Amino acid sequence: MPRALDTHVVRNPSHDFTRFPPPTARHPDVVVAFDQYGGDRLRVRVYGPQVPPGRYGEVLAILDVRPEKVQRLGLALRRRWQAEFVSARPWMPDGKPDPGRPDHPYATQVDLTGKDEELRPVLDELATQGAHLLFDVLLADFNLRALWVRQVLIEVLGRKDLRVRFDSDVLFLPWPLLCLPRDPTAGSDLDALFLRFLGHRHQIEQTGGYYPELPDPQEPMLPLASPSVSLNHDTGVDAAGRTKAAEVAAVLRTDTTFVERRTRQDLLDDIVAGKLDEQFMYFWCHGRFRSAETEAPLLVVQLSDGRDIDAHTLLARQGAADGTLLRRNPLVLLNACYAGIPGDAELAYLGGALIQAGAAGVLGPQIEMPQLFAAEYALLYVTRYLSGEETAGTIAHNLARHFADVHRNPLGLAYALHCGMDNRLERGL
Repeated sequence: MPRALDTHVVRNPSHDFTRFPPPTARHPDVVVAFDQYGGDRLRVRVYGPQVPPGRYGEVLAILDVRPEKVQRLGLALRRRWQAEFVSARPWMPDGKPDPGRPDHPYATQVDLTGKDEELRPVLDELATQGAHLLFDVLLADFNLRALWVRQVLIEVLGRKDLRVRFDSDVLFLPWPLLCLPRDPTAGSDLDALFLRFLGHRHQIEQTGGYYPELPDPQEPMLPLASPSVSLNHDTGVDAAGRTKAAEVAAVLRTDTTFVERRTRQDLLDDIVAGKLDEQFMYFWCHGRFRSAETEAPLLVVQLSDGRDIDAHTLLARQGAADGTLLRRNPLVLLNACYAGIPGDAELAYLGGALIQAGAAGVLGPQIEMPQLFAAEYALLYVTRYLSGEETAGTIAHNLARHFADVHRNPLGLAYALHCGMDNRLERGL
């Protein structure tokens, strides 16, 4: 005998037509997803409108490589950039330091034009290691399907100007620093080497399965006529004024609703008062790695008071876990310099906490960034982002190309975006 079935609505995307519809999501051209499979292996899936249809159906493979090995090699690649570029020293033919040049010329200059021949072997080695990690370790041809996925990615990532998302809650690699394999027909000059880096070819963001969707407000917040921004800084960084940090601060103060924080207590007071209302947050400060007994060393940042601000500083506050602490879903530029990376360090945790607290995206360096370059990069990035004309991913991509092509400096590639590739600062009328 027929009877009515009990129903329970677990998802109501229309909200009974009582709310404004959310903006249409723009899907990436390519998504490369890695997740843990069978406890100690990885599964890779590749999909998106720019991915050719698979002869086996979905472009998918099970990889025999262990996630821990890939993470270790990712950290090794970051250290290699530090040792062979940022901290590199010029040597004379007799093996002695060159007395006519600074000790670390690539860290103390932004414009490296005229040094192509000197830079070429350095970038060639970094590109070789970046391709080795991606294609010889992570995507080695363990089986026919893995070989097929490898070939698909070489073909797809060999194009230009795609919007690429690497999605994983297992792997947090410096994706813009990974490279395509060497192409014997492409030449070996510096321009050909820059083209091998994924960050030069494409817009890139990293996302992770543990990031919740941003909250769906009852009434969407209207754009502000005067953008709300904050400068969270350690005034002791570059106290002598050798960088463009003061110019960055001036841009942040111009035609905006501006908040300055110099201590952790300033940040905590605004959290308690519900005043984290920024559309853009800039951190210019020191970073450290703090060890814990049961987990990898975590990145913490410090403002002028030298007190740690870490992931737990945010997540312990009410509203952080459900994404409502940062109410306007700001983009966060985490321009923190730090002294070295421990072998088992966890760089993604602080950025992940900011995403969980409501940030639309977090942009930050993947290596210990020289202060001179970091301030120069921030000045260009902040100026462009506050104009409201370009997305976060577009600006990061354009700046990586700008510094590489115009100044012959690859450090713009070392900035990575966690979420927020299509985020843009909206201005009210």
